[in-house]
Amino acid sequence: MKRSLLCSLLAVVCSITPSFADDSVRAVQTRLKTDGFYFGDVSGNYDSETAAAVSRYQIRHGLPISGQLDPETSKALGVATAASSTSPAARADSASWQQLRKSDSRFLSKLNSGKIPPPGSASPASRTKTETPRTTTTAAVAETRRAPAPVVEPAPADPATFVLSRERLRDYVGAFVLAGLDPRVGSELEFFANQVRYYDQGSVSRDKIRRDLISYNQRWPQRRFWLAGEVNVEPQADSRLRVTFPLRYELRSASERSSGKVRKTLLVEVSGEDLQIVAVDESKRR
Repeated sequence: MKRSLLCSLLAVVCSITPSFADDSVRAVQTRLKTDGFYFGDVSGNYDSETAAAVSRYQIRHGLPISGQLDPETSKALGVATAASSTSPAARADSASWQQLRKSDSRFLSKLNSGKIPPPGSASPASRTKTETPRTTTTAAVAETRRAPAPVVEPAPADPATFVLSRERLRDYVGAFVLAGLDPRVGSELEFFANQVRYYDQGSVSRDKIRRDLISYNQRWPQRRFWLAGEVNVEPQADSRLRVTFPLRYELRSASERSSGKVRKTLLVEVSGEDLQIVAVDESKRR
């Protein structure tokens, strides 16, 4: 009798948990839809479109970019934390950063028209800096929205170019960061050209970058990033764009911890209807 009762209770608990998680995801989708970040169905399924919308919200509200319903994001959205980063249903996958990388014209249109209200000022609390290692992945954005983002048009004379807005590039940076947190180590390699001017190492191949990313992941298995300010865009004469932003980071391993801030610079070029990174560098910031 007791065993039967226990089994019944376990069955009830198991049936409630997924429902609660689904309700949490529905609440998130509803909130993001109202705020103009999400345009899909309120299904309760944490798919790549939902993860991309969560990432856009994180980027523009000073939260670490994770594509997940972690406790900080759940709190900011005002939803229950049952669908947290420990719940497989609320985790991002490779399709999430791929979705974010594509950009969403509906979101950018609403954002640039002022239909999406600006977030309040938000930034991570100051942390003690123990070391400033090179941060090979990129991150999340902490900034107060200004007027509609100006359009950047690299080298109009070149027929291969297309119009980009700062917000489009902000999403591109966010996608690059999210790819760096993908369980499939080295996913951000897809953003690089075949040859890249890589920090102070000169021109290197994608294979060299892959080995570097694997080594970096082994040293710092736990990583969090924030874009701690505005994304600046400078068109170059050769149809390229120099994208610069301040990046705050927090890195951990079993025996080490490091946090600080760097100024990151990406040199990107148009490749079809997408962008690829041809150079990357960074410098310390206090």
